[in-house]
Amino acid sequence: MLKIYNKNEKNQLIKTLTDRAENIPEDIMMTVAAVLKDVKENGDKAVKEYCRKFDKAELESFYLSEDEINKYISETDEELKGVIDRAAENIRKFHEGQLQQSRVYDTGKGFMGQRVMPLKRVGVYVPGGTAAYPSSVLMNIIPAKTAGVEEAIMATPPKGEGLTPAIVYAAVKAGADKILTVGGAQAVAALAYGTESIPRVDKIVGPGNIFVAMAKKLVYGAVDIDMIAGPSEILIIADKKANPEYIAADLLSQAEHDPLAASILISTSGELIEKTDKALEEQLKKLERCDIAEKSIKTYGSAIEVDSLEEAAELSNIIAPEHLELAV
Repeated sequence: MLKIYNKNEKNQLIKTLTDRAENIPEDIMMTVAAVLKDVKENGDKAVKEYCRKFDKAELESFYLSEDEINKYISETDEELKGVIDRAAENIRKFHEGQLQQSRVYDTGKGFMGQRVMPLKRVGVYVPGGTAAYPSSVLMNIIPAKTAGVEEAIMATPPKGEGLTPAIVYAAVKAGADKILTVGGAQAVAALAYGTESIPRVDKIVGPGNIFVAMAKKLVYGAVDIDMIAGPSEILIIADKKANPEYIAADLLSQAEHDPLAASILISTSGELIEKTDKALEEQLKKLERCDIAEKSIKTYGSAIEVDSLEEAAELSNIIAPEHLELAV
């Protein structure tokens, strides 16, 4: 399943991953640019049309009502609520330690210093398509509210069967002020430019598909963004003592996100690579999201044997993966 490169094919692996990151189809950029322009000029009307076109959703209101929020909370598994609660507490404590303070110095001839102020309003994008993760909610809203952001608006795509209950519970737990049921490039446009119903924000954060990523890229400047997050990727550096079953599971943990995700293994052991490849095949058969993961592994799943961990680290630094795991 994995495409296995030999020691002399490092440059080929790097090129494959570089092309994946750089080759954005022109039709996607044109589509996103058209959506942004339409929403900027036509506001709510354009947003509703795109929700109808892309998500097959007829929206009377863009926001979840209090009754709807309470309904989703009641539908969230109690054990999962406990997991979300503990995660929220850990994330909040971590970010409290990052808070900055204003500093002003009197030089005798004037003042110098730095004034630290929270943004007034942020938009937090949370995917709701093939995978919806409460962690994305917690790790974007909690830092904002901890910093003192006045209003955090979570945007997530509408779905015919309704939203994922855990997403709504996590939003409330994290301190979201509004839950906006709009997704895709139209959500980014609405948050960046403002509409009759959706206020303009100072910053847009959170992951999304390629349309969301390109929309964030194009509105940057009109609004701040966190970064342009591409399809997920994981790189694992492993030696001969690593457990191939664990390595396979961790490669699949990112492969299941997106057919364009990249799962890469760099090892000092050819035997480990072979065992991991076999474990991947077996685990795929039991994976709920096997279709997506299989496409990802067949397209961008890669493994390469190197002579030393130092060489592995050097190659990893060149690739600069989103997630790096050391199994050594």
